[in-house]
Amino acid sequence: MMRAIMLTANFLLQPSKRFAPRLLRLLPPPRRLQPVLRIVVPQRWQRAWLEAAMARVLVTPIHDGSLDFMHRRKLGIDVTDLGLRWVLTLRGDRLGVVDEEPEASVRGSATDLLLLASRLEDADTLFFQRALVLTGDTELGLTARNLLERLPWESVPLGLRIALNRGARFARRARAAHRGEAA
Repeated sequence: MMRAIMLTANFLLQPSKRFAPRLLRLLPPPRRLQPVLRIVVPQRWQRAWLEAAMARVLVTPIHDGSLDFMHRRKLGIDVTDLGLRWVLTLRGDRLGVVDEEPEASVRGSATDLLLLASRLEDADTLFFQRALVLTGDTELGLTARNLLERLPWESVPLGLRIALNRGARFARRARAAHRGEAA
């Protein structure tokens, strides 16, 4: 079963395949996945996965003090088309998700945030295209963005880099197919 899924994903990711855009258009856009996502992936699991990923990726900035500006500050991430929202804060030596109002928020679609996280798109490009919106305390948001841009890509675990890259490429191709554009 897993092999069939991987073969299908590899087929859809190949730009030379002429049927890929037609197949990608059959997939529902992220906003239609919102109700299913809430049932299949409960919020406590989302939090646990996000916190575990952040702990692995940000271990160096947390321990060397680069992330100290986030101490008791609250930064929100809003995935608009999936209806997801996380508010992050640094408490002690742990970056965690809290149920509080953020001081600053970054909002964008799942595709645009995935492109940003995978480094396939530059933050400035996405902000100038209004694909991402920063609200609230812009200094906090820009400081966080600058820290993440300085983070060596090699320090991100290889499996996560691969998943981000493939997921972002797939999401970009699916969006292009829905819009009738070339990917």
